[in-house]
Amino acid sequence: MRKVIIKSVYVGVLLCFFLATISCEEDFTDIGSNVISNTKFSTNSFNVEITAENSILEKVKSDNITSEPGQYLLGVYKSTDYEKLEASMVSQIAISAGLTILEADTIAKYETSTTSIVTTIDTVFIKLPYQATLIERTATGPKYTLDSIVGDQTKAFTFNAYQTSTYLSRLNPADPSKLNSYFSNDVFDKTGDALNAVPNFEFKPSAHDTVMIIKRWASNKTLVTRDTVKYSASTSTVVPLPFAAIPLNEDKFKQLFLDKYGSSDFDSQDAFNDYFRGLILEASGSEGSLISFNFSNSVAALRPSIEVYYTNTAINTQSGDTIKTFRKNNSFLLSGVRSAIYKMEEKTYPVNNEIKLQGTAGSEASIDLFGPDLDNNGIADKIEELRAKNWLINDASLTFYINQSADTSAIPFRLYMYRTSDDLTSTSGLSQVKDSYSEINFGGFLERDASGKAEKYTFRITDYISDILSGAETVSPILKLKVHNISDNPISSTLFSNYNWSSKAITLLNQDALNGDKRAILKISYSEKKN
Repeated sequence: MRKVIIKSVYVGVLLCFFLATISCEEDFTDIGSNVISNTKFSTNSFNVEITAENSILEKVKSDNITSEPGQYLLGVYKSTDYEKLEASMVSQIAISAGLTILEADTIAKYETSTTSIVTTIDTVFIKLPYQATLIERTATGPKYTLDSIVGDQTKAFTFNAYQTSTYLSRLNPADPSKLNSYFSNDVFDKTGDALNAVPNFEFKPSAHDTVMIIKRWASNKTLVTRDTVKYSASTSTVVPLPFAAIPLNEDKFKQLFLDKYGSSDFDSQDAFNDYFRGLILEASGSEGSLISFNFSNSVAALRPSIEVYYTNTAINTQSGDTIKTFRKNNSFLLSGVRSAIYKMEEKTYPVNNEIKLQGTAGSEASIDLFGPDLDNNGIADKIEELRAKNWLINDASLTFYINQSADTSAIPFRLYMYRTSDDLTSTSGLSQVKDSYSEINFGGFLERDASGKAEKYTFRITDYISDILSGAETVSPILKLKVHNISDNPISSTLFSNYNWSSKAITLLNQDALNGDKRAILKISYSEKKN
């Protein structure tokens, strides 16, 4: 009996399946965006001629108030094919609570009528840990390659550090209920001369700088000892990572920091932010490299900071003899409000058969998929034409080929596409393309040809095109094509914030007929009901 029941259920399921299939074949409009393969429908494809144009950026959002990409650029990048970039940054500095030169009981013991304490800075420097990959460990030490660097690493760029008088506010001064925003072309006023020990420091990245020896000096210039400073990826390893150490002016730092430890300026972080409003790390020059630093590393020791090492010497004021020395060091993370500063070369690209994409505040591309609305009814004429055909969209792919004769030394691994329109309800006017969050394979990744040469990027925008042609999408906004940043990936289904901290650049072929089979094109595969 049990076998009969199971068999009956099985037959019933099959019957329902076939009835559903027949129903779908009869009612074409009930089918979603899927590939159809049966006798009732035919499948075909066609190309839509698009328009892709250069879109030069004046500025991009560059702070970390509402998002934390973590990556900030420092250095110079120059290419004949793209805009020259001088990348700098400004950041607040985090302090620890209760900063003192020495503990209160030590001071009480050695600050007497016959003794005193003299503080000497041994060294103070800006620490900038590189992002690096370990190649091998040798008897002489580890060997690394530095990651996230573009340009000529053998050439130095000019570096200066400045105190800024511009207050870096987390809240919008015009509306304190909202967070503030900073942009890549914002100006931050400088206070005084450069803080680095040697003005116009020649910065050249090096994978060999993994250890620093710090000499500790007593007040009488006697060498007390040497400290070995290195930074590792975690407490479970002793392998040191490479970092840049840019010496700061010791006298200036002692005056600005150590001598003020006991003042009200160091009572709280807010008080300090008003006193020392921020540090500008400024890069300039006509050559060099562009380095990406991670300000959000999970290991605090690998975040950029100011490091100060100093020695307190207790002396006999009558004889001048040294009684005891106390070695200390303080670390100040570059934390709080931060913003990138991009100084871009003004460059006008010719209207020809290519488009330029460059990260930071370089350039993007504007993509018009369906052309003009000549009858002024709010819908592109091409969309109206395609809607009338009542096709089922199986696939829509947008492909851009690379101009392989242009500079590809800083080629991006991925491009990204987003939407922009005045008609959108988003307060920023920017939103995600639907396929970026509805489909796994949105695309935009670099593809290479059979010889391994960089060839093209392809986006699958099937859901987006289906919604436009079905009428579910009421507008067809201009799409923007850009160099990808991790922060571009959709956090929610619609919102898009155009951060741009990637230093990569690429030249693509546009829709011009001169590009032949490699011209930019939208290929749509569809099914239609047979007559």
